[in-house]
Amino acid sequence: MAQAILLKDVENLGSAGEAVDVSPGYLRNFLEPRRLAQAATPGALEQARRQRETTERAAQEAAARAGETASLLGKTVLTIQHRAGEDGRLYGSVTSQEIAQAISEARGIRIDRKRIRLDDPIRQTGTYMVEVELGGGQKASVKTIVAEAR
Repeated sequence: MAQAILLKDVENLGSAGEAVDVSPGYLRNFLEPRRLAQAATPGALEQARRQRETTERAAQEAAARAGETASLLGKTVLTIQHRAGEDGRLYGSVTSQEIAQAISEARGIRIDRKRIRLDDPIRQTGTYMVEVELGGGQKASVKTIVAEAR
């Protein structure tokens, strides 16, 4: 058996950065030509270990930043002015793009509109709790007030 370090996730074999035992022919004829793995030499094993540590550290830092952003967004109250009729029904709607822009203006945090969870666009004036997904599995609820533009 030959030992290989996986460069990418391989189904039924392992995830990137792992050292696995495979047959020499499988490593030479399938994994290496497709750049899925490399032979496990002492230098390559050390490099894979350092890469794994760097990735874990970056993930921890991203989770910490996401936690800070979540607490900041939890304290945020957005007010979006929109034209509306007498019954409070908006002409048009408030979309996730407008909410992302309002967050950017209010807190200076750039949020991708795809991370803002709206079941349907907002079409009535009122107060809404909008869910925002952040990295590291963090979520934040942003209080959004949709008011009639005067």
